[in-house]
Amino acid sequence: MSLPQIAPKSTAGHAIRVMIVDDAVVVRGLMSRWLSEESGIEVVGTFRNGREAVDNVLKLKPDIVVLDIDMPELDGLSALPLLLARKSDLVVIMASTLTRRNAEVSLKALSLGAIDYVTKPETSREIMFTLSFRHEIVEKIKHLGRRARSAPLHSKGLRGEAIDPRAQAISLRPFSPVPPRVLAIGSSTGGPQALQVLIRGLSPVLARLPIVITQHMPPTFTAILAEHLARAANRPAHEGVHGETIKPGTLYVAPGGKHMRLERQAESTAIVIGDDAPVHFCKPAVDPLFHSAATAFGPALLAVVLTGMGTDGTEGARDIAAGGGSVIAQDEASSVVWGMPGSAAHSGQCSAVLPLEEIASRVVRLVNGDRS
Repeated sequence: MSLPQIAPKSTAGHAIRVMIVDDAVVVRGLMSRWLSEESGIEVVGTFRNGREAVDNVLKLKPDIVVLDIDMPELDGLSALPLLLARKSDLVVIMASTLTRRNAEVSLKALSLGAIDYVTKPETSREIMFTLSFRHEIVEKIKHLGRRARSAPLHSKGLRGEAIDPRAQAISLRPFSPVPPRVLAIGSSTGGPQALQVLIRGLSPVLARLPIVITQHMPPTFTAILAEHLARAANRPAHEGVHGETIKPGTLYVAPGGKHMRLERQAESTAIVIGDDAPVHFCKPAVDPLFHSAATAFGPALLAVVLTGMGTDGTEGARDIAAGGGSVIAQDEASSVVWGMPGSAAHSGQCSAVLPLEEIASRVVRLVNGDRS
């Protein structure tokens, strides 16, 4: 049995402290090297199973744990609650290869307190030479690590970024005078949890309008997400299918690895699935959906930008506002990462910036014709 590897402690007082837990020595080695090459990140330990991680988490005090799902002795899903019990402010990122089972387990882990997930290439060679995987793991650790160093715990298990009092004032636009006939939602990091909360709160109006969703997710994961949302909504939900007509009372999730757009036809609106280039390093991306929905619905479109890294959704929000529609952004305190909603909020294109728990009630009022 290989011995656990514990890195020497750095003198960098403000570095993001990372623990890597994976039974594959190649993965541990590569991740450790990649992260050690980044300024502001310190790898404090690498371990081959969940038991070793649990035994060392209090001693090493990591800010973030990258936790593999399939490991001997104690797997990732079993180790997750034990790690959080010992260090409640720990940020856990699940890591797994892209299978339906692992997608199910990853989404289950999010409901148990993990903050995010990454999908690993299937072979060691792919891991070594797939730059997108390295980019994803590094960027997520940087964004989540900064938040982990300073943020308090928030309700419903969502941990938000600390609010910067120096942030520029946010200007808001009036809501459209037209009641929305479609709801478009964009989300990324923290999105699966936030979507569950939002969709449950929309139950009074779900039968009255279609809901189109772009969540940054790989293939397989989006199909599982749709199944989870169907249960939360008690309404049909599935990955969008090219050419299908959107209907009230149904949720449509952009399929992983493809962009989803809307196209207005004579008497209806259809879904268009495209295999064009990533936008903001994402596929699916929010901007293509928002832009096309703005063209199709104009002032009858309502969009929501939920928690997520980056700026995806901001350009689409500009299109929505220009077309007379309305945009709501999730506020900073309830967001896991206030990248996407923060960017949209500061663009001046939003009509409201609200805590997650208040977004659904505002949407319900708008659908009912109340603009207050």
